[in-house]
Amino acid sequence: MYTPAHFEERRTGVLHALIRANGFAAIVLADADGLEVSHVPCLLDPAAGALGAIHAHVSRANPLWRKVADATAAVAIFQGAHGYVTPTWYPSKAETHRVVPTWNYAVVHAHGVLRTHEDADWLRAHVTAITEHHESGRAAPWRVADAQADYLARQLGGIVGLELTVTRLDGKWKVGQNRSEADRRGMLAGLEAQADEASMALAALVRESLGG
Repeated sequence: MYTPAHFEERRTGVLHALIRANGFAAIVLADADGLEVSHVPCLLDPAAGALGAIHAHVSRANPLWRKVADATAAVAIFQGAHGYVTPTWYPSKAETHRVVPTWNYAVVHAHGVLRTHEDADWLRAHVTAITEHHESGRAAPWRVADAQADYLARQLGGIVGLELTVTRLDGKWKVGQNRSEADRRGMLAGLEAQADEASMALAALVRESLGG
């Protein structure tokens, strides 16, 4: 990923936070036939190794898992807040008119070694963990144990687990660091004025980059 130094984010905790908050990822691997891509919900295990591991699953009908050999190199791409930035938000527009639109965003690429899991205990533990992650906070959370045992067994038999042991995390936070502070504050005000969810999420990243 092309990442100029002023957009680079290296802090593992920050990168993990984006993964946890944006767990729907694109997993990409290459084989002799070319690239294979699947979009899957993922769950981070931050305690697995130095950089953590990504756990996911796919349908048995999905060809991706059959292309995973031992120690297959792969990358999981996690997209955070992003959005269009109009140059009309920059005070420098009125001064120089040397401004253009851009797209700002935060993204994490988790590179590593991909393996598959067909063991029923691993799959049950995985779907339990990812379900509890997404059901937590609900007034009446659904639990894996709520499903009938025979039905659950059939469902687990129809999926294959994926485990990406992370060996490198690349983070890119493109939130206006190449602009003046006045332009960045103008961008922040413009995003907050739009007030939609996507704009407010991007505004939070801009505000953090300005020191809060």
